[in-house]
Amino acid sequence: MESRVLLRATANVVGVPRLRRPIGAIHRQFSTASSSSASFSVKPIGGLGEGGNLISGRQLRPILLLDSSSSAINGGGEKREILKPVRAAAAEGGDTAGQAKVGFLAKYPWLVTGFFFFMWYFLNVIFNILNKKIYNYFPYPYFVSVIHLFVGVVYCLISWSVGLPKRAPIDANLLKVLIPVAVCHALGHVTSNVSFAAVAVSFTHTIKALEPFFNAAASQFIMGQSIPITLWLSLAPVVLGVAMASLTELSFNWLGFISAMISNISFTYRSIFSKKAMTDMDSTNVYAYISIIALFVCIPPAIIVEGPKLLNHGFADAIAKVGMTKFVTDLFWVGMFYHLYNQLATNTLERVAPLTHAVGNVLKRVFVIGFSIIIFGNQISTQTGIGTGIAIAGVAMYSVIKAKIEEEKRQGKKA
Repeated sequence: MESRVLLRATANVVGVPRLRRPIGAIHRQFSTASSSSASFSVKPIGGLGEGGNLISGRQLRPILLLDSSSSAINGGGEKREILKPVRAAAAEGGDTAGQAKVGFLAKYPWLVTGFFFFMWYFLNVIFNILNKKIYNYFPYPYFVSVIHLFVGVVYCLISWSVGLPKRAPIDANLLKVLIPVAVCHALGHVTSNVSFAAVAVSFTHTIKALEPFFNAAASQFIMGQSIPITLWLSLAPVVLGVAMASLTELSFNWLGFISAMISNISFTYRSIFSKKAMTDMDSTNVYAYISIIALFVCIPPAIIVEGPKLLNHGFADAIAKVGMTKFVTDLFWVGMFYHLYNQLATNTLERVAPLTHAVGNVLKRVFVIGFSIIIFGNQISTQTGIGTGIAIAGVAMYSVIKAKIEEEKRQGKKA
């Protein structure tokens, strides 16, 4: 059998020039091999160790047939083993290495999750500190809000151009449902920055702790969802704490307070429209499209409200205070930190349960308030400190209760 197979293979190459071994020698080898009545081993034509036969400038690598010398002939049939090509073996080695890598990540998932939380907190704190420092010498929150979104959009466009991630296609229907989300995102972003520029960072974040209250109110009275009494009771400390902090806040002014409240309402409606705009598109692409739309929404108000001031003296004053290089680099990095911390927050939410993310969000606000007080040396009254603590504790209770209720609903649907 082997003789017929190998002779047929040899016949296919007879007459082809540049064979390394004479044809007669090859036939003599096959004749000798076929005359053997016991097990035998056949060398390939021009073994791999010799580089294979060169035919018309190409390297011939025939299938290797190895007859095991330890196997006996039973009933005239021999057991043969087909050797795997070198490239296939290398590929299998690569798969093994990939499996080992995946196994390590699966074995220690808390390392990756912990890294996401750390980067989320770190970028958020750095953003808030740098943002406030910019407002200390360049108090133009509408323009800075545009810069935040512009840098993020450029980052997204570059990421799409290299395929990290691959851009998801968008149609008119999806655009229609994303526009309300983006408009609310733009309004909430601008008003947050107006508040950051007007009052202390710690006070703005204390006011923004009321956002769950507005979420519950909108769910109850706009969307018609029934909110359990336990959730309403958990919001009482939030309202009380914000009221206490506001009454004695040394940096208090109505512009900062009202702007932060409008931001809470805007982000509440953003959540409502987001639920209606559920899509199969991944979160990175969705946030990129929302940022692009929000950028176009923010540009006209910035031009109308701050354009003349910026052209007259705004830019010149900032450059005179810190220099052109620092001014430009500050605006670039604050935009990068803004985009990345928002993207990390979304990615973290995808990796953990809602309860874990809710608690993490509360702790993030505590970190921002604490670091802003330390960095800027903001003086706060005892009542403001107590009120802030009560508000944060109320948000924590609300987040835990709400996450447990949502988990129970999911379990009920699965059952």
